[in-house]
Amino acid sequence: MTQEFNHKAVLLDEAVASLVHDADGIYMDGTFGRGGHSSLILEHLSPKGRLHAFDKDPLAIAQAQLMMAVDSRLSIEQTSFANMDQTAEQNSCFGQVHGVLLDLGISSPQVDDASRGFSFQHDGPLDMRMNPDAGESAAQWLARADAQEIADVIYHYGEERFSRRMARAVVEHRLQQPITTTKQLANIIAAANPKWEKGKNPATRAFQGIRIHINQELKDLEIGLQAALETLMPGGRLVVISFHSLEDRIVKRFMREHAKGDSHIPRGLPVTEDQMRRRLKLLGKAQKPSPNEISINPRCRSAVMRVAEKIA
Repeated sequence: MTQEFNHKAVLLDEAVASLVHDADGIYMDGTFGRGGHSSLILEHLSPKGRLHAFDKDPLAIAQAQLMMAVDSRLSIEQTSFANMDQTAEQNSCFGQVHGVLLDLGISSPQVDDASRGFSFQHDGPLDMRMNPDAGESAAQWLARADAQEIADVIYHYGEERFSRRMARAVVEHRLQQPITTTKQLANIIAAANPKWEKGKNPATRAFQGIRIHINQELKDLEIGLQAALETLMPGGRLVVISFHSLEDRIVKRFMREHAKGDSHIPRGLPVTEDQMRRRLKLLGKAQKPSPNEISINPRCRSAVMRVAEKIA
């Protein structure tokens, strides 16, 4: 049975307004989701405009195919946005793309669908894969990884200070019984967390860390940002919406480094602008959802949008 889940794209109007600067241009939506951003991008494009979208999730692909049936300007590929440079090459638009949008993290439909295994609030199979038909599930990984590996993932990707306690609890529990559901894991993590934060589930950070690891989200982001830079044309826009500090730190550093230019030139040495080799120009400050948007969709409260324009 297929369930329908409501999803409102975060910073929808702001992102599309920053992205689309030529109605006849070629654009890329790195995370199609349920098509919120893509739909509005298409509304801003002329009949000549084109939109290439990407997503790992088969349900997102199905939604995109419905849109493609009525709008030939859209195409979709079931892969990570980290591969967008390859898609651009195949479509003869490498270095000619007018804008790239990356809306990171997971969507509300994925969280709300218990069968996907992303949420500790809904009991379901412990999967957590963006594409449930590829790679290793969270249950499979937790069944084989040693305590050190589990602790490292929860600490580095979940920023959880009690990661070692949690990892030991997981390893001890699996000796008695396989960990196959989200409720099982959430209960194990909660019991191993000695200091519960008010208003936050004690399993929040651990689930985030495991999900990021299973889907290689930060690795994809680092590769995808560079792929986007190379794929864009001079004057093209890069718009990125992140939802936690690890993502935003990578995006912020990437944009600032390429806006600053060559860092190896000795201080005080007279150089021309061309010698600085700046590749990006930052457009405005980091933007967050409005109080009204947060009141409608509390999950978007941590979102941060950054925008840059390619110089060369």
